[in-house]
Amino acid sequence: MTNIDNSSEKIIIALDGMDKNNVFKLLEKIPEITWVKVGLELFVTEGPDILSILRDKGKKIFLDLKFHDIPTTVAKACFVASQTGAEFISLHTCAGMKALKMANEAAYEGASKVNLKPPKLLGITILTSWNQEGLANDLLINQSIDQRVMHLAEIASKSGLGGCVCSPREVQFLRKVYPETFELITPGIRSIDSDINDQSRVSDVSEALKMGASKLVIGRAITQSNDPAYMFKSFCDKAVI
Repeated sequence: MTNIDNSSEKIIIALDGMDKNNVFKLLEKIPEITWVKVGLELFVTEGPDILSILRDKGKKIFLDLKFHDIPTTVAKACFVASQTGAEFISLHTCAGMKALKMANEAAYEGASKVNLKPPKLLGITILTSWNQEGLANDLLINQSIDQRVMHLAEIASKSGLGGCVCSPREVQFLRKVYPETFELITPGIRSIDSDINDQSRVSDVSEALKMGASKLVIGRAITQSNDPAYMFKSFCDKAVI
């Protein structure tokens, strides 16, 4: 029998496309949810108060705002974000090593100011919506996606970040390089034979975890299901490896 409490630690529920009321209804249906991801959609809709509400409900938070700007601006954003109590905060690795190092220092300072444990900053590598053709044609990047992800993960690690965000396709070779303490957070998780929507590089739960993913981000497959509680339990069952 699956221990949902343990396996739910591996699953981060993306609250994209939802408002506060939708979130409350989801959490009432699935009280076993441990981790939630607050991205741009929910954050812009409800503001930072949603983070306090989720913390009060005992949820761990991945604040996924993907900061990307000049070093000073990124650092100041992480200083403030670290005071929300979020366990993970994302920023684009391609902001550069200076920005990442400054952001990491600022996050520690911000959390310390309010007596909170510092969050782990996660470097975004290549979004799961990108494919090789788009990378070459739109951005004129001639590296393979694997090469690019490896390079950006190295920047994240050397900058002192707590991990990175990558697709399931890159997890296996990154885990061969980085220890378990370096979080590999993987979106693009789908059930086998399900609609991949706007994602290009996807995988199922068991495969991603076996390849070395730390945690999996799952959104619409659960939140837009006719039976979210059933789907959540189904993913938890598959998260036992």
